[in-house]
Amino acid sequence: MPLSTPIPPAHFQSFEERSDPGQVAGRLAALREALAKMELDAFLVPRADVHQGEYVPDCDARLAYVTGFTGSAGLAVIGRERAALCVDSRYTLQAPAQTDTDLLEVVDTTTTSPGAWMAEAFDAGSRIGFDPWLHTPSQIEVLKKALDPTGIALMPVENPVDAIWSDRPAAPEGPILVIEDDKAGQSAADKLAALRETMAVRGADALVLTLPESLCWLFNIRGRDIPHNPFVLGFALVPREGAPLLFVAAEKCTQDNASALAGRAQLRDRSEFEPTLAAYAERKARLWFDPASAPIRIKTLLDEAGADTVTERDPVQMAKARKNPLELDGMREAHRLDGIAVTRFLAWFDAAAARGELTEIDVVEMLEAMRRDAGAYDVSFETISGSGPHGAIVHYRVSRSTNRTIVPGELMLVDSGGQYAMGTTDITRTMATGTAGAAERDHFTRVLKGMIAISRARFPKGTTGAQLDILARQFLWQAGLTYNHGTGHGVGAGLSVHEGPAGISPRYTVALEEGMVISNEPGVYLEGRYGIRIENLVAVKAAAQHQGYLEFETLTLAPIDRHLLALELLDPTERDWLNAYHARVSAEIGPDLATDAERQWLAAATAPI
Repeated sequence: MPLSTPIPPAHFQSFEERSDPGQVAGRLAALREALAKMELDAFLVPRADVHQGEYVPDCDARLAYVTGFTGSAGLAVIGRERAALCVDSRYTLQAPAQTDTDLLEVVDTTTTSPGAWMAEAFDAGSRIGFDPWLHTPSQIEVLKKALDPTGIALMPVENPVDAIWSDRPAAPEGPILVIEDDKAGQSAADKLAALRETMAVRGADALVLTLPESLCWLFNIRGRDIPHNPFVLGFALVPREGAPLLFVAAEKCTQDNASALAGRAQLRDRSEFEPTLAAYAERKARLWFDPASAPIRIKTLLDEAGADTVTERDPVQMAKARKNPLELDGMREAHRLDGIAVTRFLAWFDAAAARGELTEIDVVEMLEAMRRDAGAYDVSFETISGSGPHGAIVHYRVSRSTNRTIVPGELMLVDSGGQYAMGTTDITRTMATGTAGAAERDHFTRVLKGMIAISRARFPKGTTGAQLDILARQFLWQAGLTYNHGTGHGVGAGLSVHEGPAGISPRYTVALEEGMVISNEPGVYLEGRYGIRIENLVAVKAAAQHQGYLEFETLTLAPIDRHLLALELLDPTERDWLNAYHARVSAEIGPDLATDAERQWLAAATAPI
């Protein structure tokens, strides 16, 4: 899917330290002073912005500002005396390193929910404030169920963090980039027509869209409002009849943008969204919003107006997840280009790592250079470059203060991706830097067996990712091992590297459908020692055999480190899969490598076992 390329940054990512635990005490003190004036006993500080995105602009990084924690998910509960930073198991190593643990308790939400912690920490009659633009109805409902029996009240309030954040960054001012319909695989008009058919079936007069990726896909636009994600931040109101309204920052409401979007949507200043929505509600229009992703402020506004509502998942999510043929062709080409970049990187790494001179930052910078050469205009997320014990930190981000020299003989985990004009990639490879021990090879091979099991899966239509998840974990479970993240997430086509509503993990109960692109990334992590993850992206397609069944097409093209294999653990069908995969990598990537030395390295790396 060849798209207009967003303006590339000078560097794809930086290595500056974004977290300073020394700042936490002063910021908590200022926030607590504000809470006292507001007569609140506590305030909730989520990771999310008003769009509930995983990635937020700097001006909305309130959780990082208050606590120092920079992970992609979390919630701080700041009380006048006690405070907690609630994170899931991906971040139980990262969070204590980034915050002041004398002032904030780090709570693992896989064992203690935020509601349970709050119910224990605060007395009956306590008043806990929250910003109604930063929480969904579903999130607040879960908290209320835990707190209502205790007599603790949740109160929507103005956000006190914004009041104390004196050096808050400016809001993003990126452009709107309009994709020609014939380059998106489906025109915006056709997408709107199909959406309106769904709205008619549900009896909705208008649809409220709050997810930036839904706006970008529906109207065939892209932007630069979020690092590494080609998003335009805004809201949309799509009536069943008449022009959709797209609410964006005032500086984007230019005549050029309005002309480019003519026939797709009418631009409105973002400040007009709430009063326009209220006017729709007052006319008794039946409005559809997603309670899992829309701010609770939208629900409150509609309830106060007595509006009739449809409260179901944003219907654009499923339509977007089913890639059209042009989008799939674009993803294949993006992965071919990315495979060239990653293969060249792996050849370089294999030669350089054994010398004991490389650092984690060197790895990131070389991989960026290779991707730029291959045509990437950005990374799809900040590269996870974890050597030795850092590999066990699932979402580790190297900074200049944490940068390690890679010690020959240890494992190196690199999880990275690229944004190309035609698609989005995400790949993880774990590499040896010398002779690996028996435990490392055993664990690596068990992870690989799980990845192969997903790759080879054939399943009836209607199967969910939750049902497939065990295929990836079974070999680790046999050894008393597991991993505390999903096996796979949805991936956008030239959009976000993480998208819903389908994936592979116990929480994904949406059936997999043809055209969906999903990651396949089992792993294992030993704190203080190493981490192992192997990730390819796969596309769901009709099975070659058995009508009514589905299977996966592997999109990612890059070698898997044969030095880390415990060959005795692979059965003949797994060896056949790996040999066939490597033969395909060699055939599709080899001719486009830059040098004879790289081609020779690839031939050795993909030789049959």
